[in-house]
Parts: sequence; structure tokens; C-alpha cells
Amino acid sequence: MNQAHASLTVTDDTGAPVTLPAPATRVVSLAPHVTELLYAAGGGARIVGTVSYSDYPKEAQSIPRVGDNKALDLERIVALHPDLIVVWRHGNAARQTDKLKALGIPLFFSEPKHLADIPASIDKLGALLGTEDTARAASTAVTRDIAALRAQYAQLPPVRVFYQVWDDPLMTLNRDNVFSEVIGLCGGVNVFAAEAPRVPTVSTEAVLAANPEAIVTATPGATKPDRPLPALDRWKQWTSLTAVARGNLFGIDGDLINRPTPRLALGAAQLCRDLDLARKRR
Repeated sequence: MNQAHASLTVTDDTGAPVTLPAPATRVVSLAPHVTELLYAAGGGARIVGTVSYSDYPKEAQSIPRVGDNKALDLERIVALHPDLIVVWRHGNAARQTDKLKALGIPLFFSEPKHLADIPASIDKLGALLGTEDTARAASTAVTRDIAALRAQYAQLPPVRVFYQVWDDPLMTLNRDNVFSEVIGLCGGVNVFAAEAPRVPTVSTEAVLAANPEAIVTATPGATKPDRPLPALDRWKQWTSLTAVARGNLFGIDGDLINRPTPRLALGAAQLCRDLDLARKRR
């Protein structure tokens, strides 16, 4: 909006309208990815409260905490007098967010499900903050980076990929996740894309039957090629598995692939390089 005091309305990720009488100046972020999106949109200095693991950018580490993904300190949130609360739809307890909604504080539910939702989210938050120009520059950069990767890798010979979310129980992702879209962006094929749950539990036998050419997992930090990946060591006994036989066990910094933020483009670039390495090992 060009007029500083004009009311403004955007649609959140549930499809609900969010209306503010004026750009938000006191924002509470209830998820780490939301904090990153708010900074990208130009609103970092307006975040008055956030949750555990909101650690990027570095400045976010000094923002007061109001809970975590399991429980929120509702009294503390109210005491911060926010004029906007940005909620993680499936990460924050519905009962607590309902209580916040009952207080009349505007809530924006954030849950980007597709790559295109990331720049769209930045633009929407920029509209609510009155920082459209900053937001547009950030969203344009994300769109450009993703498009460049798509142009470079998406049409290359496909690589069958198993993405290991967790090792006990063994869990993966279906096609209804941003990272599954990243796999396709890189010319990969998610071997469990067709599973019904968004985060299905699978058996070792199912992975062996799918025989992926590459196995990928998230790590606590960026991994070097010579650094061990304990979460993937379980597969080394299956020497006939293509991913094991060719050494295609890859780890990527979890913050770059698990958060739907501009940094996902960095995680995508790493995955694309890894899958290209898998092609070269054929």
C-alpha cells in the first residue's frame, strides 16, 4: 500500500483474509521460518517476540522468546502488545492459536507448500508491514534463483531419490512437500511421491525395492564429502543398493532444506550439485 495509514488486506495460507488498519509495527513470529520470512520482507526490526530455534539471521537470536513449537506463553505474547501475529499453521497448537484469535489480535497463518509460495509469502508479509519494496526485491531474488536452477537441472536425466526425514522410525516425504518439489527441480524423482501421508513411515524393504540412485538426509550442519553421515550408515550393509554401490549418500544442512525461506534456494543448489554428481558416477 502506498498510503501509510490506509487499511490493508492480504490472504493467508489458509485462504482467510487478514486485515490491518495500518502497517504492522509490533509483530510476533511463532516459527523459525516465519522469522526468516519477516526479515526478508524488511520487518526484522519489528519482531517483538519469537520462538525457540528462530536463529537466522543472527540478529534474530536476540529477540525475546515466547515459547516453542510445543507450547506458547500466551500471557507474554499479549504483554508484548502485538498488532500482528504470524502463526505456523501445523506447527503451533491449534488450541493456543484459537485463544490468540479470540483476543482479537490479527493472525496470519503461514505454511508455504510450494516453491512459488515462498516469494508470495514474502510479498504478503511486506504488504502487512508496509515494506513492499524491500519485500519485492527479496521475492524477486528467490524467484530468479529457483528459475535458474530449474533451467539448469530439471531436464537432465532423472535421478531416483529417497529423502530420509528420520531414521527410527524410517520416514520420508510425499509429493505434497516443498522439498519434494526441490527434488524435481534438480531433475530428481522422489521414489515415495505417491504415498498418501505427507510424511509417510516406510520400511527398509520398501526402500530396497525402490532402489534409489541417491539417498539424501538433513544434517545439523553442512556436510563435507568426507564427513560421516550416521543417519545414513544403516544403508551401507546393503551393498547392492544403487545409492550405496555408487557412494551417493548425501547430507545437506537441515536449515537450508527444512525451512520454506529464501535459504531454500541454497539447499536446492546443493541438492542439484549432489544429484549431478550421482549422474557422473553412472
